[in-house]
Amino acid sequence: MATLQSTIRPARLSTAQQASAPAQNLRVGVLAGWGRYPLIVAEKLRAAGFRVYGQGIKDHADPELAKLCDEFHWVGLGKFGSAARWFCEHDVRQATMAGKVHKVVLFQPAVWLRHLPDWRTIRCFWPHFVSARKDKKDDTLLSAVIEAFAMDGIHFAPATDFAPELLVRRGLLTTGRPTAAQLKDIAFGWQMAKEMGRLDVGQSVVVKGQAVLAVEAIEGTDECICRAGKLCRAREFTVVKVAKPQQDMRFDVPTIGVGTLRTMAEAGARVLAIEAGKTIVLDEPEVVKFANRHGLIVVACDESGHF
Repeated sequence: MATLQSTIRPARLSTAQQASAPAQNLRVGVLAGWGRYPLIVAEKLRAAGFRVYGQGIKDHADPELAKLCDEFHWVGLGKFGSAARWFCEHDVRQATMAGKVHKVVLFQPAVWLRHLPDWRTIRCFWPHFVSARKDKKDDTLLSAVIEAFAMDGIHFAPATDFAPELLVRRGLLTTGRPTAAQLKDIAFGWQMAKEMGRLDVGQSVVVKGQAVLAVEAIEGTDECICRAGKLCRAREFTVVKVAKPQQDMRFDVPTIGVGTLRTMAEAGARVLAIEAGKTIVLDEPEVVKFANRHGLIVVACDESGHF
């Protein structure tokens, strides 16, 4: 889900230098999808002294985002040409993606009539949805979006470049610890999840007794957990969510929050294993508090699956 480039002199400031130089008053665009993450990114940018130019994807972004932006604009899911022009009109040359886009909308009846894509979007997605010369994997489609903005000189950088503290550190986050059996499920699920990530299928796998209960695909992590809960009435299962081996930190970075844990508690999950340094934990203190209160175990593992 790159190096950040300055609006005026792209080669002179690195991402780290820009993030620590509020006096530059640089402009950063935020292309926002669903969830709380775009709001946190906007807050972090403002606190660092950046001017924030937000574009919220209709039917996805939280309207509250507008209050955190210097300028805000709603944009349709099929209007990437319009979105790029809006950034250009406001002299925005660096941007970041934040929040989820529900891919299921791309498979609804008459999706193109519903969203009326502009010419830039049609040209961008024609090889994927019409001529079928290219696939519709998440990375493929999101890379195409970034390329569509690059045509106008707008470069995307990872949102975590601006808020690296959102990436979870390795270790046990909760008071409860995994049992020997749960450690085996973490190791087993880690291997399965990494393989699913390599294939760009999904980031999460749910396991119990070293057997796969559910694999995340287009439906998302929460629905995957719910499905596992319906299939495993014995409950007490383990959720493993990892970054892809080829993870592009500009988009689709694994993200969890209290909502994820609430879904786990309702479905009957007990353990959540995530990848340290490559997973965003939104409102970490609240996540830990919720987990401890509901007897959930959360661990952040290294690339090999150990914490």
